[in-house]
Amino acid sequence: MAYHHLQDFIDALDKAGELKRITVPVDPRLEISAIAARVMAEKGGGPALLFEKVQGSDYPLVINLFGSEKRMAMALNTTSIDAKAEEISKLLEWAWSVARNFNPFKAIPEALPKAPIALSFIPRKKSSPICQEVIDDEAGFDSLPVITCWPQDGGPFLTLPVVCTEDPQTGRRNMGMYRMQVYDNRTAGMHWHIHKDGAHFFEKYKKRGERMPVAVALGSDPAVTYASTAPLPPGVWEMLFAGFLRGKGPEVCKATLSDLLVPADAEFILEGYVDPAEPLRTEGPFGDHTGFYSLPDEYPVFHLQRITRRKNPVYPATIVGPPPKEDCWMGKATERLFLPLLRQLCPEIVDLAMPFEGVFHNCAIVSIRKRFPGHVRKVMNFIWGMGQMMYTKCIIVVDEEVNVQNSSEVAWRAFNNVDGKRDLVFSDGPLDALDHSSPLPRYGCRVGIDATRKGPDDGHYRDWPSPLVMDRAVEELVSRRWKEYGF
Repeated sequence: MAYHHLQDFIDALDKAGELKRITVPVDPRLEISAIAARVMAEKGGGPALLFEKVQGSDYPLVINLFGSEKRMAMALNTTSIDAKAEEISKLLEWAWSVARNFNPFKAIPEALPKAPIALSFIPRKKSSPICQEVIDDEAGFDSLPVITCWPQDGGPFLTLPVVCTEDPQTGRRNMGMYRMQVYDNRTAGMHWHIHKDGAHFFEKYKKRGERMPVAVALGSDPAVTYASTAPLPPGVWEMLFAGFLRGKGPEVCKATLSDLLVPADAEFILEGYVDPAEPLRTEGPFGDHTGFYSLPDEYPVFHLQRITRRKNPVYPATIVGPPPKEDCWMGKATERLFLPLLRQLCPEIVDLAMPFEGVFHNCAIVSIRKRFPGHVRKVMNFIWGMGQMMYTKCIIVVDEEVNVQNSSEVAWRAFNNVDGKRDLVFSDGPLDALDHSSPLPRYGCRVGIDATRKGPDDGHYRDWPSPLVMDRAVEELVSRRWKEYGF
């Protein structure tokens, strides 16, 4: 069953032994972050943490909700991320089959049984949402337990906000996760990068000379929070994806100061606006998921007009930094859930891994069924052409039998199989705004590494040696006799 709200998920974690309650007072400036960082470094990601007494605020704070493989699966209402990925794979295979062999007399009868399931994912409007149990025009950011994560941060940051915006021309809705630096009780930086939908909508409001309404949801059903981070195709509303993930359409409601639709089950909704006519303001530095401080830059200012909330809300937060952190497990879910789509578009792909150390956009390892000259480069260019994967600084391609999840095996193949002149591919293109290594912001050089075996098609006319593999019959014999050997 889908969770009714964030606190329903917290209760489920508590019953599963996945939650640790901290009952002593803690400081939101650095102390919570230091505790969370130590817990997240534990094997398996440590437990979720519920701080019941945060100095300076009446609200408890929860962190590390998604910080393990088990909790990530629980958040998406499944037994495992791979099980959810298999659901996506089957759905895509069916849709692809219908598209390839379209026959209306056959396709419509096949689709009818699936219609009620598909309709159940659609968001539903709620007239009396829990996110509007209390409407407060007096309280501001100072009432919230906003954390300062790292010593050189520019200030406290909202680190798990779901920012709700709408295209003023098309009405297309978006929910994105953009960190927000709190400047004072009523203003915060809106850190949406130039590539993001929020920034795209903002430019349209700027051309129209209109103030942009913005609503920020804090603490919703975990599938909604995750969906706001997912690299969805343009035009796909995150609420629809959340409905699929949770197996039931999430509930939405209209904000009280605008026509924006927001998660009805949120703990807090921060309603306000961004004025394109207002000068940008310096935001940062911020201890980022790269493990380095992202440098100060200029961003629009969010003005808080009203807070609506539950009667007894819980404030959600996360910290990012040198891996492993909570966001690594969210990234791993993205890797597994979007692999079926990549396979449909590029069938030669066998598996994909985005190692924690690559912090999402810095490294992708892909295994392929290699069949023709230039095949590896074709796959590299495909990946660089897929939405947010354009930011991938390093792509390593290996043969189909290599376990891409085993970084030691990948390193062994790469270190032994690569000839620098032949197998390194350099491609200029977009980079993530947080990348600090490129000479220019948001643009630089990406590298592809061909670590596959080589043959005449690759211009390699020497014999290529086989990797060492023990005889299978002997391996089975040794396994049977293992205890005889005294082990």
